[in-house]
Amino acid sequence: MIIARPREETPAAAGGSIEYALAAAAVVVAFAAWIVYQRQGLVLSHYDAKAHLVVARRVIDSLTPGWRQLGAVWLPLPHLLQILPTQIDVLYRTGAFGSFISIMCFGVAAWATARLVLIATTSRLAAATSTLLLVLNPNLVYVHATPMTEPLLIAITLVAVLWLYEWLSNAPEEPSPMKIGWALFAAAWTRYEAWPIIASALAAAGVVMWAKGMSPSAIAWQLWRLARWPAAAVTLFVVNSRLTVGEWIVSRGFYVTDPTYDGLAGKTIVSIWWGTHRLGGYVIEIIALATAVVVIARALARRADAALLVTVTLFAAAAVPSFAFYEGHPFRIRYMVPLAFACIPLSGLAVGRLTQPALRVLLAVVLVGSALLESPPWRPDAPLLIESQLDALNSAGRQQVTACLAQRYHGEKVLASMGSLAHYMQELSHDGFSLTDFIHEGNGVLWDMALEKGPAPLAGWMLVEEQAEGGDVLAARVRRDPAFLTKMTRVCEGGGVALYERN
Repeated sequence: MIIARPREETPAAAGGSIEYALAAAAVVVAFAAWIVYQRQGLVLSHYDAKAHLVVARRVIDSLTPGWRQLGAVWLPLPHLLQILPTQIDVLYRTGAFGSFISIMCFGVAAWATARLVLIATTSRLAAATSTLLLVLNPNLVYVHATPMTEPLLIAITLVAVLWLYEWLSNAPEEPSPMKIGWALFAAAWTRYEAWPIIASALAAAGVVMWAKGMSPSAIAWQLWRLARWPAAAVTLFVVNSRLTVGEWIVSRGFYVTDPTYDGLAGKTIVSIWWGTHRLGGYVIEIIALATAVVVIARALARRADAALLVTVTLFAAAAVPSFAFYEGHPFRIRYMVPLAFACIPLSGLAVGRLTQPALRVLLAVVLVGSALLESPPWRPDAPLLIESQLDALNSAGRQQVTACLAQRYHGEKVLASMGSLAHYMQELSHDGFSLTDFIHEGNGVLWDMALEKGPAPLAGWMLVEEQAEGGDVLAARVRRDPAFLTKMTRVCEGGGVALYERN
């Protein structure tokens, strides 16, 4: 239980350079993991890892290049960072630059976690424990070796929470530092989980300022200074989405409804709980949630502890998978990665805020021991590793389609849905295919014409995903109107993908 802040050290004395040493250690671990997973062929085993590379590359490598290629389901920052690196074939085919970003994010997350715990508790043991929980988690280590977007989300949101905590602890009556605004803007452009985190963090900041005796007008002004940054980011995104895909926010049409949690609030909540402890362990999750409850109570009761309220807002990331599963989105354990991480700084606070040194050591041992027992590092059957390989069999089956296409290809355009087969387009780059060889949703009028008149007038080939998520838009078009295949002949199939050739 959190009792009081230890007073034997000042925050400055407690800090030193330990957070930088812990960050460096985390970078080494993530880099070692990248080498291991690269050799095992797992860095790009998740289809979204490949798809993110495609979205970044298509801004330049496309039949219709330009900023409109960023308009899609995903937020733009991770792809903006990779636009130029993905134009280099080796980086595009391996995802190495995206992995580099993730590795650096692991270091930033370790630094920010350690610094937040140090400032809040002055305990080096607590800071080291939280970092150890981070680097021992095989799921978090794995995702930080891939070009996925969760690492960027974790690093940016935690840095924003850290800077908010520092500002609210010291001088909330002073204008908020601009770096907080930029962090909130970047977070709002990274993943949707950041949106509820930002909203709850701003609400928590308002409560903290009220607890410190600021006037309503001063609180409103300070919140406006903070909120305008993420508000601008969200506005730019939804306007761009409207201009490019015709919808303010794309929330449906890219998955088949799963009745398991559809409209079932209770089962949805249980799925979030289950997925989080599967990624991080029962003990860590329970201690973190208990700590969050105590932090909220103390923050509301004591002005000196009010700023700690912002640390709990990391759990607001649960709003996105909760909404998604309740709306029928298929369960993905990857969506609980931000929650599994949110448990780590709260667990560090649990250690550091205990008053008795012996109790701090005991709790640290319990946390680390539970991590080693429930989710050992480098375990080959880590849930996220297993989920990332769900497409492995299909990928092997698609090699038959690749061989068939490559053998008979003579430069004709290939019609394919990027919404379903972006990962396969990235795989085809190993066989010399460029994104300019494809007609896809990002090509606007060309895509619309192909859907209306059939592929034959525009493309010599067509790739159709027939199995995943119930089949893609082209599969649905074929089922609805067999005449769509006029002048097209099915020549081969594999991995759930069918290849058609123009007669």
